[in-house]
Amino acid sequence: MEVITLPLETTIWICLAIFSASLITSVTGMAGGVLMFAAMSQSMPLRPLIAIHGVIQIFSNAARCWFLAKHIRWGMCGTFSLGAVLGSAATTVFLVNYVSEFMALSLLLILIVYTLFKPKKMPQLFLNNGQFFGVGLITGAMGIIAGAIDPLLAVFFVRDDLSKEQVVATKSFMQLVTHLCKIPAFIYLGFSFMDNLALILLLSVVAILGTQVGVRLLAVINSQTFFSLMKIALLLSGAHISYQLVLAL
Repeated sequence: MEVITLPLETTIWICLAIFSASLITSVTGMAGGVLMFAAMSQSMPLRPLIAIHGVIQIFSNAARCWFLAKHIRWGMCGTFSLGAVLGSAATTVFLVNYVSEFMALSLLLILIVYTLFKPKKMPQLFLNNGQFFGVGLITGAMGIIAGAIDPLLAVFFVRDDLSKEQVVATKSFMQLVTHLCKIPAFIYLGFSFMDNLALILLLSVVAILGTQVGVRLLAVINSQTFFSLMKIALLLSGAHISYQLVLAL
């Protein structure tokens, strides 16, 4: 059972980072989760970090879903949700001690590189509703092992048949489901959310405020700018993951 206590200056720094991260995710569709995770990792061990980060992301993504509910692609989300629940459960019970964070992040980096640097003749990752079941399986597993799911989901949303609002809303719902799966998983693994409730609530309120500001900014940018920002954010996430992998060698 781990209780996280932070100095005041560290708490203020993390609050600023979470506000910025939630704003960025609402404007670009991604990257904020990785930024939030990176900032929190400076002062928290990995296992409680993944758990607390997941709860904050629940509030942040729920707020985006609420603000953009009419843009959610429910067909994609239904099959994804089933896969995410199964992937999270299987990883929690069977795979968490056998699949390393290094392996998970390496596979994620490969997907990012393909999405950003594929030759023009190579296809975009256009998945139909049913195929999002497999994305859910992988994302549910990744959420337990490595915590970072923003870049994984983003590679399936760099496509020109969705509006910017549909990308943010649908991806936010998928992230919400994935992070909800972490709650029973980490209770099973022995983490106490109640013992860290005050910190979780503070950081979650900050995340909601950042999300609200970001959604307002999303409404005023055009689609071309949005997808350009999304690719830049994906590139930065790939660079951060590469750095993590180098440190792990």
